Amino acid sequence: MVRARTDARLLRREMPGAVGLLADAADFAAMRRYASFLFDDHAAYLRQVEGVLRARATQGAYTTVALFDPPGFARFCAERGLEPDSPASRCRYVAESAARGPAVAYGGQPMDRLVPQLLDAAARSRSRERAATLLAAAGRCEDCGEHRADAALARAGLLVDRLTEALGPGAQHVVATVRSAGFPLVAVARSADPPDPPRLRPPDGEALRLVLAAGIATSGTGGVVARTTGADGGESVRGWRLRDGWLAPLTEKEVYAAYCTNARTGAPLPPEPGVTYGAGTPLPRPEKGCHR
Repeated sequence: MVRARTDARLLRREMPGAVGLLADAADFAAMRRYASFLFDDHAAYLRQVEGVLRARATQGAYTTVALFDPPGFARFCAERGLEPDSPASRCRYVAESAARGPAVAYGGQPMDRLVPQLLDAAARSRSRERAATLLAAAGRCEDCGEHRADAALARAGLLVDRLTEALGPGAQHVVATVRSAGFPLVAVARSADPPDPPRLRPPDGEALRLVLAAGIATSGTGGVVARTTGADGGESVRGWRLRDGWLAPLTEKEVYAAYCTNARTGAPLPPEPGVTYGAGTPLPRPEKGCHR
């Protein structure tokens, strides 16, 4: 009997798990219309989910946390002929969404860190989908007949390569924000470990390329900010503005203003200790041509 219990505990450690999280109160309220959903307080629900995650971590189990989207769940059930007012249907939705959609690995982080991480992952996933849709609808150039998407992707790939070279050594954290055809798009890229020679992680670099390409193809606005952590732990921040299908460097003053201004109120913010703000490095621009 003791051996059986021990084997069961060891087996649980070999089984990955997925948890669907209703991250905000509105989504939580939407699920309360199902009689089989027995939770009635969002704050208490978050505490209970955190307890489950901690218990699984204590047992050595690996868990991913996926964003539970009530409208997406309703569509999922309708497409598969499932009863939505059922814990089994919710479990199936979580298993499939964790495998295919944005998810965050649980590593002991508290809920007030886990929720923003999950929302950020979902926002980046939506950005990739929107960017792909915008590129698919970009059409052909009136002058040469070339697909705008193909030209924009090629240019964005070159742009990411030259940006990576300009960033140089150190751990990189790159954020691109683009407003294209009314859609806010965001991509976050980090350098591979070890970052020598400098390169971005392949999935991150591809997401950065896709978002920049959508901006280029649709004449969108936006920019890129890169935070570099050196071997001594010091951090520096540089920035670029997306303009005419390329990234133009921001000045030191512009980078400082962007980081030290409250985006909501416009009030000044104190600079971060140990962080230097510098101008973006000029990126060699290719020869001008069609779609350029």
